[in-house]
Amino acid sequence: MRILLVEDEVRLAERIAEGLRDQGMAVDVCHDGDQALAKIDLTTGYDVMVLDRDLPGRSGDQVCRELTGRADAPMVLMLTALSGTDDRVDGLALGADDYLGKPFSFAELTLRVQALARRGRSHAAVLSCGDVTMDTLRRTVHRSGQPVALTAKEFAVLQLLMAADGAVLSQEQLLERAWDEHADPFTNTVRVTVNRLRRKLGAPELVETVVGAGYRISA
Repeated sequence: MRILLVEDEVRLAERIAEGLRDQGMAVDVCHDGDQALAKIDLTTGYDVMVLDRDLPGRSGDQVCRELTGRADAPMVLMLTALSGTDDRVDGLALGADDYLGKPFSFAELTLRVQALARRGRSHAAVLSCGDVTMDTLRRTVHRSGQPVALTAKEFAVLQLLMAADGAVLSQEQLLERAWDEHADPFTNTVRVTVNRLRRKLGAPELVETVVGAGYRISA
């Protein structure tokens, strides 16, 4: 799951990004509306944009308006200190998909982001393939009924592969969706993560390498 966080308070942005990354999300951060629109123009595949309404320069309201009707627009969770009913109605009318007032519970923010990502890309809450079951809400994986302990990145890669329903995902696609913009495109981190995932899932091997193409889940 890839997130674009747009928040002008640098320390708050760092705390939110760190918390979302701890949940296995890839998070890119910017601090104004112009940067946000530029990133969406340059980067494909954002699931959710967490957008502060009160931004310097181009406001969150303006960003929402400019994204309206765009096929590549992510789902928008608007953050604001204005949390009255009228403010919520205004924010949703601008095109936001959800609205969260400050201060907020980080647990609630995480759940709202996950819910928007499922809505935007029709992600199922529970994924299964053969004897492997993943609960994306509780962030648990079981094989043959036994729990499998995964790191955040291992979970993210497995979720992408299981959601692909047998389609091949290239290393570049996995890197783009499970890591953020600072990931080195020439790194072997995807291969290393997939190998660790295979060891943890055990036999029979679930993740198949398609030579020259990438990886897929073989049922």
